[in-house]
Amino acid sequence: MVALDGQLRRTEISEPRINDRIRVPEVRLVGPNGEQVGIVRVEDALRLAAESDLDLVEVAPMAKPPVAKLMDFGKFKYEAAIKEREARKNQVNTVIKEIKFRPKIDPHDYATKKGHVERFLKAGDKVKVTIMFRGREQSRPELGYRLLQRLAGDIGELGFVESTPKQDGRNMIMVIGPTRKKAEAKAEQRRKREEDAAASNGRPVAVTEHTTTEHTATEAVVDTSVGDTSVVDPGIQAEVTAE
Repeated sequence: MVALDGQLRRTEISEPRINDRIRVPEVRLVGPNGEQVGIVRVEDALRLAAESDLDLVEVAPMAKPPVAKLMDFGKFKYEAAIKEREARKNQVNTVIKEIKFRPKIDPHDYATKKGHVERFLKAGDKVKVTIMFRGREQSRPELGYRLLQRLAGDIGELGFVESTPKQDGRNMIMVIGPTRKKAEAKAEQRRKREEDAAASNGRPVAVTEHTTTEHTATEAVVDTSVGDTSVVDPGIQAEVTAE
């Protein structure tokens, strides 16, 4: 903490201390190839760094004595930045979609909404299924439970019940997870695009594998049909749920 303009503000150290910024009498020195040199005076460590045309980097400042390593700090930062960019480029966002049913939904609307659920699961997204009860329907929760069980059975090949049906006020909610990860769905879509492009050009195409990192996100929009803010897929938010 440092005083600035009469206020205390936290100072954040974004990088480790290197070379002359290391102000301790001695360090536990690690060589450039990971070999243990031992505890040496910081002056001797700086001399070894200068002789090797390397930097002395404090890698464990809280140790006693602090641990410092001989390395090319510029190269280290560059490689770390490359890895971070690759991780961001390959990360995949798993979106939680929501679709709403009424307990007495007609067969045509049920088939349409089930198709939306299947599409979401094929894309590797989770689906939050909500049964909305109104009026006297609230005294018949078994209708919603049976509908959710029917839906879970119909999409069994594409997803699994991640959160069993539970009552939430006037609604009943169940969460369905995809049987394959978002990364796999994205990779398959990428392969299909590459194969289609190769077929149109009359030449083969190499399919590459990508390492991905998954993160979970939520799309929130206003479902005007029920007057509340819910997690709803934008492509179906205007659809009116049939009684």
